Amino acid sequence: METRSAITPGAFLRQLPERTFVRNSDLPGSNAARRNALSHAAADGNLIRVRNGLYYKGAKSRFGMTRPSNRDVAREVLGSGGVGPAGFSAARHLGLTTQIPAEMHLSFWGPIPEGIDGVRIHKRNNARRRSLNESEIALLEVLRDPQTLVESGWDSLLAVARREFSSGGMRWAKLLESIDGEGPVATRTNFARLRAELVAA
Repeated sequence: METRSAITPGAFLRQLPERTFVRNSDLPGSNAARRNALSHAAADGNLIRVRNGLYYKGAKSRFGMTRPSNRDVAREVLGSGGVGPAGFSAARHLGLTTQIPAEMHLSFWGPIPEGIDGVRIHKRNNARRRSLNESEIALLEVLRDPQTLVESGWDSLLAVARREFSSGGMRWAKLLESIDGEGPVATRTNFARLRAELVAA
């Protein structure tokens, strides 16, 4: 690909790989030229306007351009730090339920953006979650109410946690750094119980 400064906004868009999100600020050139290039590319079917200021270059087929999943849009809008599944989406992520939520539930520590189709975002005030991965956040979310979210009971949650910690999918050090920032007393109490039972085992 040519250097950013050496090409026009339109050429930059044409060289973008498929399955790429793009914003006005990603393009070279003046603001007016960038807006014009994005508008023309969307009108010509070479980009999909996902939401205000955000576009997507999908793969082309005879049925049109592929769209990004709701999950991918949410990830692009929210970023990667401190984002993870919530509610039954968290339990499903960990294999603790067979229920499929009607819409994806995500938790996020920062400001909640305008609605994202098919995604419900839950505000969490624990900024320490920024260093956690998806599975670690899913565990904290399930620990808010394991009686409701875990189909097969506490022992199945214990087994999943043991597997994840053994494989490196979850990290004790990061969770211990974050747990005191969790608001619900139930989350902290259930985490202490989980840790004690895993250590005892």
